[in-house]
Amino acid sequence: MSEATSRPLRIAVIGTSYLGANTAAGMAEFGFDVIGVEIDEHRLKLLNDGKAPLYEPGLDPLLKKHVDSGRLRFTKDYREIADWADVHFIAVGTPQLEGSEAADLSQVNSVVDMLAPLLTQPTLVVGRSTVPVGTSKLVEARFHAEAPAGTAVEIAWQPEFLREAHGVEDTLHPDRLVFGVESETAEARMREVFATPIAEGTPVVVCNRPTAELVKGGANAFLATKISFINALAEMADASGADVTQLADALGFDKRIGRGMLNAGPGYGGGCLPKDLRAFMHRAGELGVEEVITLLREVDDINQHRRARIVDLAHEVLGAEWVGRNVTVLGAAFKAGTDDVRDSPALDVAGRIQLHGANVTVYDPEAMENARKVRPTLRYAGSAIEACEGAHVVLHLTEWPEFRQLDPVALKQVVATPALIDARLLLDAAVWRAAGWTYRAPGRP
Repeated sequence: MSEATSRPLRIAVIGTSYLGANTAAGMAEFGFDVIGVEIDEHRLKLLNDGKAPLYEPGLDPLLKKHVDSGRLRFTKDYREIADWADVHFIAVGTPQLEGSEAADLSQVNSVVDMLAPLLTQPTLVVGRSTVPVGTSKLVEARFHAEAPAGTAVEIAWQPEFLREAHGVEDTLHPDRLVFGVESETAEARMREVFATPIAEGTPVVVCNRPTAELVKGGANAFLATKISFINALAEMADASGADVTQLADALGFDKRIGRGMLNAGPGYGGGCLPKDLRAFMHRAGELGVEEVITLLREVDDINQHRRARIVDLAHEVLGAEWVGRNVTVLGAAFKAGTDDVRDSPALDVAGRIQLHGANVTVYDPEAMENARKVRPTLRYAGSAIEACEGAHVVLHLTEWPEFRQLDPVALKQVVATPALIDARLLLDAAVWRAAGWTYRAPGRP
């Protein structure tokens, strides 16, 4: 891997969804020439026009900047990147396997199928996709067996920790870098790729590949546990008259605990955390580590129960049969700052309420198109005010700033009954109650 020492590194990024698009734009911002690989024609055209195929704050301008400069381009032809790139990043999806909790590695395997036969020179292939521990060893065996360059193709794993709605910031200024490598040469190349954030002081953890593979799964499992833990405490707060928000503040001052991710609410969702948690449990089962399965199964169950609790609370507030009642759901994305509706608590709650016979209207600032594809039978409004017209109860389920700025006095004029369930526990209860609303929030008195 020393042939590129006389010129800037060339980077290939295979896969251009959330992870890949952020990675490609970030590598260009670091000063490298970058080619992204995307086989879908529509997405390919968008990317070469400098547009991301998804909503992520700040990503479009960064893509446009480097596409216009010529530093970044996209192709569907693996032959353009095979011996051109010094480093190949694998950034494809690993969804949950249909009919199983295991990770579906078909996209990773497809990358090996397409790329390996074309590699004739020494190179470094770096996995960023979230995979079960042990995957990199299988990937390495295939590259060594199928690539003309053989063992001159080295494999590293570098897990990503991007938060949706903060992907650009987390790519350019990561809170840590984990390099799963098996040689000093691979470590040196990784340090060269990430020289910019390392110079800014980003800490680096150098480990073997199995450790790197476990880091991402372990991080997600811990975050899920923390979220479910505070939601379990919210149930105790409901039963005892305590306030879970104040409880979380008090716990958060303990440096061993910390306040981050200690917010009670409708639970976690999205396209990564739920499926990664289940894949982690599945792999633990394959390895015979039953304690991990027992713990994380309860974490997942608490998360699902949280959604049911919000539905029950809505029924309590309505105080009548569901049929013929109008319910407004503010939010469709699984969190603010994204249009991602995969495993969205908001849409799940909306769907459950609709199944009970209520009329459910949804509004979200960014995720309406995706929501319609997933839940086409729900009603959709063009604004929060429109969504609330005639509502017997309003549910605040995604923490968009727009919803925190709603005027309860003005909103009261359009609803049938001024009743609010603040499932995100972010609205000012005193202000809403003073405006004449019935305000309920799980875990708050």
